[in-house]
Amino acid sequence: MSHGHDIHIKQEKFIFSSKTKNLCYALILIGAILTAIGIFTIPKDAHHIDAEHTTAVAGAEHHTDAAASEHHEMAATEHHEVEGMEASTQNIHGIDTFRDNEQLHGVPAEHAKPWYTRVYANLLLNGYLIFLISACGLFFFALQSIANAGWATLIIRVPQAISTFLPVGALIVLAVFLLDGQNIYHWVHYEHLHLAKGAKGYDPILADKSWFLNTKLIVGFLVGIPLIWFLFGRKLRGLSYKEDSEGGLTFFKKTITFSAAFTIFFGFGLSIFSWVVMMSVDAHWYSTMFSLYNFATGWVTCISIIALFVLFLKRNGYLTLVSDEHVHDLGKFMFAFSIFWTYLWLSQFLLIWYANIPEETIYFYKRWEMPFKINFFFNLVMNFLIPFLVLMTRDNKRNPKVLTFVALCIIIGHWNDMYLMLMPGTIDHQAGIGALEIGMTLLFAGVFIYWVLAALSKKNLIAINHPYIEESAHHDVGV
Repeated sequence: MSHGHDIHIKQEKFIFSSKTKNLCYALILIGAILTAIGIFTIPKDAHHIDAEHTTAVAGAEHHTDAAASEHHEMAATEHHEVEGMEASTQNIHGIDTFRDNEQLHGVPAEHAKPWYTRVYANLLLNGYLIFLISACGLFFFALQSIANAGWATLIIRVPQAISTFLPVGALIVLAVFLLDGQNIYHWVHYEHLHLAKGAKGYDPILADKSWFLNTKLIVGFLVGIPLIWFLFGRKLRGLSYKEDSEGGLTFFKKTITFSAAFTIFFGFGLSIFSWVVMMSVDAHWYSTMFSLYNFATGWVTCISIIALFVLFLKRNGYLTLVSDEHVHDLGKFMFAFSIFWTYLWLSQFLLIWYANIPEETIYFYKRWEMPFKINFFFNLVMNFLIPFLVLMTRDNKRNPKVLTFVALCIIIGHWNDMYLMLMPGTIDHQAGIGALEIGMTLLFAGVFIYWVLAALSKKNLIAINHPYIEESAHHDVGV
């Protein structure tokens, strides 16, 4: 279906106005103030750990503790009976356990965490989420190329700009691992103990996983994977900009080739990166769906952010040829991949719930109790119910205000999703959403928005010599 009239395609240049910069500065300043307040109000006890967790450790090591609950005393006694036996290890409600003949036996739990681990955990949460979004921005650009998709050509500069933030997110993740990895990741702490088989505290599961979960290899992954993606991103963006200035099909064909190669590295790299950064927080647990689940989280969040930037640019007089048809397609992507994320979430949850295998249920055990139970159901409301119910109609997918509302819900919802992946396995019952969490998120959001808008202002806003630019300008979904 055609619009019925000729469309003149002209180049646009985004001007990063002082007003917009000031809004970013204000967001950064508010975030920094709240972060500082949050840091100063964290209890500075060196053994910053919840009372129940401490009681469990003491009960397991000494077998007697008048303040311990009956459950913990029984668990400690049972461990004394099976001490020395080789069995699988788990972590339930902050308490490591041995499993022998379907019985759970309490053993010393993970080490106490210092107060500043909460700060590093928040850095990791936001850094990893931003990294994931940036990587998915690059994947969005590559995917349009290898699929020969024309509809997104008018907005392709937005995901390209988003992808430039990738090295910043990667550096934050690497820095957190190097500076406080021993407290965030129990397997790093265990690695440094150098326990021999049969020694007190020896963990057979972590010992068996040491071929993969070891500091040298993980640092290699944290450096190598983002570096490869960064080089691909720079090459793909460079080809796009050269095509913009020189024209022809040479750069377009090269873009397809490099995009196809990148998607292979992206698939394998994202799987490894999600295992290393997020799944190894609960090192005794694993899920074969986890990497795809992380992709779904990053992908739908990235599409929502693309939609927000596109609507912002249109509202300020840019992207004049982007029509309701393009906005409609972004709305359909948000709708579809919210369902896709829910499918993965529900599949992982129901399989683990139905099988009821202790090695697997430990992951949801802690997330099903306070203080995380509220986040657990909030996850479904923000990431499924709102996008599904609101974006079900055609008109809502085309309404900028409605789409903005849903996009913000998805972004907040998947921040909460990432919070649930990370916090129960790191700081457990000392976790909470306060000034630190809100402030640091606003700080990251301000820096990210400023960075992306600055990147947009440095290049032409329209890929005017792209072979599908005419198709994009005349795009019509036909309904």
